[in-house]
Amino acid sequence: MVSTRFDLSILTSKQRLFSYCEKMPKPETKFWHELKRITPQITWTRLENTSVFGTPDLLGYNSSGHFFTVELKVTKRNSVRFSPHQIAFHKLHPKNSFIMVKTRGPCSVKLYEGSRIMELVACGLKLDACCLGLEACGLRLASLGA
Repeated sequence: MVSTRFDLSILTSKQRLFSYCEKMPKPETKFWHELKRITPQITWTRLENTSVFGTPDLLGYNSSGHFFTVELKVTKRNSVRFSPHQIAFHKLHPKNSFIMVKTRGPCSVKLYEGSRIMELVACGLKLDACCLGLEACGLRLASLGA
């Protein structure tokens, strides 16, 4: 009888831990909220697509009437991981697609054009970004098509 109570208390603790972890936002979700907050001039749609693999995280529409996609990545390393489907998407849609990477340290947000995904895979964050810093990246996306 004692072992059953003990087993139940372990199970209950694991369930609480799982529930707590489930409620914690993922790093990309936090990143998305930061981007959304500093870009009120862009209408964002979060794409939670499980039927078409590789679809970027965000669809943006700026005040110039310009649509574009953004793949969000958060990394602790100098490399960025992509699925084969994400690579294929950016190779098939090289225009108006972007990859925004958040890292630790100075210039922690970098924006890359989707057409450069193979270079980004090969070189990692050593590759020169088209824009540095969250605010600057937001302004770049807001000015597309202007």
